[in-house]
Amino acid sequence: MAATTHTVTNQPPPLVGYDVFAADRALAEAVERHLEPALLDEAREELSALGRTSGSAQVQEWGVLANENPPKLRTHDRYGNRIDEVEFHPSWHRLLGKGVSAGLTSAWSRPGGHVRRAAGFVVWTQVEAGNGCPLSMTHAAVPALRTDPALAAEWEPRLTSTVYDQEFRPAAQKAGALFGMGMTEKQGGSDVRANTTEARPLAEDGTYALTGHKWFCSAPMSDGFLVLAQAPDGLTCFLVPRVLADGTRNVFRIQRLKDKLGNRSNASSEVEFDGTWARRVGDEGRGVRTIIEMVAATRLDCVLGSASLMRQAVAQAVHHCTYREAFGGKLIDKPLMRNVLADLALESEAATTLGLRLAAAYDDGSEQELAFLRLAVPAAKYWVTKRCTPVAVEALECLGGNGYVEESGMPRLLRESPLNSVWEGAGNVQALDVLRALQREPGALDAYLREVGQARGADHRLDGAIKNLLTELADLEGIEARARRVVERIALVLQGSLLVRYAPPEVADAFCASRLGGDWGSAFGTLPHSLDLATVVERARPVS
Repeated sequence: MAATTHTVTNQPPPLVGYDVFAADRALAEAVERHLEPALLDEAREELSALGRTSGSAQVQEWGVLANENPPKLRTHDRYGNRIDEVEFHPSWHRLLGKGVSAGLTSAWSRPGGHVRRAAGFVVWTQVEAGNGCPLSMTHAAVPALRTDPALAAEWEPRLTSTVYDQEFRPAAQKAGALFGMGMTEKQGGSDVRANTTEARPLAEDGTYALTGHKWFCSAPMSDGFLVLAQAPDGLTCFLVPRVLADGTRNVFRIQRLKDKLGNRSNASSEVEFDGTWARRVGDEGRGVRTIIEMVAATRLDCVLGSASLMRQAVAQAVHHCTYREAFGGKLIDKPLMRNVLADLALESEAATTLGLRLAAAYDDGSEQELAFLRLAVPAAKYWVTKRCTPVAVEALECLGGNGYVEESGMPRLLRESPLNSVWEGAGNVQALDVLRALQREPGALDAYLREVGQARGADHRLDGAIKNLLTELADLEGIEARARRVVERIALVLQGSLLVRYAPPEVADAFCASRLGGDWGSAFGTLPHSLDLATVVERARPVS
């Protein structure tokens, strides 16, 4: 029934029907910066196609439906047979299938693959972040499997396929496959060396029977999993297929699905192994070293996932304020709101710029770039993921009461925002990993300093921050207790150096003044009023 008491006015139109990629200037410029010219036209075409799909009303509705209809565990079929299957809403399969077909599990073997995939990941997970987990795990499994050439030859073509095959059958019979991961256990959490799951060698070389559990097993509907267990010579990495080669189900008992704060469209589980067949990956006793490359790749996806969430939150906030009027004018033109939006935009652009720089280092693959990643990935994972929740909260507030309502989509972003900080090692784990890199791999610090040093002399606040960081690193007393402080500075200096080199002067100036120069308050919207904030906000505005 039409309203009879009033006419609806002063409400912004939905942010739909736009190219999510092309509308993100920071992301589009990063792709142009890091890809070879010969690859640019094809990459832009692919990413804009994905961007238009992501911005369509239909696909955004898929994201809503997948979130509103979380997966269900079926432990048994109607006849009482144990099946341990997870059922998903059709929208979940549509989203995951589109992510696979867009190449979000295929980066390791095509030119510029990591930059192209990273940009696609940032675009696609703005629709619904939950499907990012299986996409990330499948992508990240490749370097771990490459420690065993025979396994890599068997599985890599399936994992990098652009065909999504959801059927429950042996992986050898499928055109594409997905991977999950199980590392942590109830008694140990991040201390995986405390794992108690036992791996007993079988007669066939390289095969084992696993007995034990995993407290968090990601993407339990996948075709295979990389897990850690205690073999006779110590903690070892194993590949556990869901379905064995003869078509029988491997013993993979899903005890329950986690009831999570956010990320509700994705299934996270507790599983038990009882004589579960597994294939060893790498040598016995070197499980952490074998799986660490997978962990590093998923940590980069944590950075990209947080950058994606921040970008969507900022886009929604700027879009709302572009149309909403209050107190005699558009919100976006009000000096105080402009300060808030600019501050949020700085955080978003810094995260995106850093994430794509890390992806470019993977594409380069040189010794220096790999050393740079050893320090930069955990530092970025620590800092960027921690900035996500404050950004989501403040962006929600820009919409006022409308932002607190589920239909706005902002509560879903807020619930999702802490996940990447927790996943693949929480803040302390990342900070300690940075310390290990500083202490054991001097090449990592050298590579980092060469990177930030490229911006020296361009901004006095950045120069001062680099000098202060070196002073901090020279003092080893109480370094563990200061680890978070040190890692925060490492990340901020790196972000500042990248923005000084690549971002418009207005963006770099505002970032250096606030994040590095200390001219900033304790909440968003406290940037120096003398800065050109209108230009910063306009750069962040999505064009619908």
